[in-house]
Amino acid sequence: MSRRTAAWLALSLCAFSLALTALSLLLLALNFSHPDAYVYEFWDGDTLVALSFSIIGAIIASRLPANPLGWLFCVAACGAAVDHFCAEYAIYALVAQPGSLPAGEALAWLASWVWILYVGCITLSLLLFPNGRLPSSRWRWLAWLTVLLTIVGALWVALSPGVIGNLGSIRNPLGIEGLPDGYEPVQTVILALLLVAALSTLVLRLRRARGIERQQIKWPAFTAVVAVGGTVLDVSISEMIGSQLLEWAGFVVGNLALVGFPISIGIAIVRYRLYEIDTLINRTLVYGSLTVMLGLVYFGGVTATQAIFRTFTGQQEQPQLAIVISTLVIAALFNPLRHRIQAFIDRRFYRRKYDARKTLEAFSAKLRDETDLDALSDDLVGVVKETMQPSRISLWQRPDTPPWR
Repeated sequence: MSRRTAAWLALSLCAFSLALTALSLLLLALNFSHPDAYVYEFWDGDTLVALSFSIIGAIIASRLPANPLGWLFCVAACGAAVDHFCAEYAIYALVAQPGSLPAGEALAWLASWVWILYVGCITLSLLLFPNGRLPSSRWRWLAWLTVLLTIVGALWVALSPGVIGNLGSIRNPLGIEGLPDGYEPVQTVILALLLVAALSTLVLRLRRARGIERQQIKWPAFTAVVAVGGTVLDVSISEMIGSQLLEWAGFVVGNLALVGFPISIGIAIVRYRLYEIDTLINRTLVYGSLTVMLGLVYFGGVTATQAIFRTFTGQQEQPQLAIVISTLVIAALFNPLRHRIQAFIDRRFYRRKYDARKTLEAFSAKLRDETDLDALSDDLVGVVKETMQPSRISLWQRPDTPPWR
């Protein structure tokens, strides 16, 4: 396939996904206007996958037609768009306005299992990242197992009897009575195992990779860690504490990671700003830790002040002075705490760069006081060896020139 043909095909798939997503959002708005209609639970995830994967997949496929990752992204985006459209169409045709549109049951049946196919495409893309090939021939069995389990899971859900798992009260028109319901097992077991196996390949690649490939793998690995953190914050921590704010924050972080995943893979493949991932990880560690610590200080200060005020006064209302004092304490601690956290993270996770910076600072201090050129030459060669670690090094000094030149 020529690059021109690949670009037209990729742009066509992208346009199809975006157009179908726009129609799905229109049907979603119409369904919202009917209070009795069931709201499709995964409309946000399908929308984000269709938008982000279609655009990034079109960019990768048009620039690198031989890399299968771009085409897998385009197919995954089309699958997400079809799933969302079929779900909203079925809800509108069967619940919101019964009989207003034809083939409602057929599209409900299609929406019950097509999502499994695009999740399988995303799993395959993780296995083939970043060069479009498996880590080795020993991983071929996992690729074929992914394809087999995706097809089996889709057929199982497509023929499961009873109510469709993600469409409220709509029943599967092609369900086979007596067949176990496959929606929950496929969602929680099969696909979870596939995604864990695919993420494990990223971890193994990251441990063995060097140079550019290591930088490429860092991008999706970073978004995967952010997604896991958002999920834990949304599902576990918010339920234990009972905080709606933390649940909302986890939901936002998870969706941002979902959008950032294809973007990170696109950056890694086209190698645009590839080496900025180290700065991004560093800033995330610093400001994430800083936010957690300042949040603990704020809520701890407010809670302690409220308890002391209640003990001495017997009033239940919290004084505004406690909030003002806690805010001022956070403002005073921000810069000192940030510098300490930055220094700790540099020493713990970026030891080589930290040592190089210290070496350059010491050499700069010595450069201001040293007057012996031979000693400075030796020191300069030593600093370059320690910080840059070249295979060979030589220092050339310009000969003295006459004053008039």
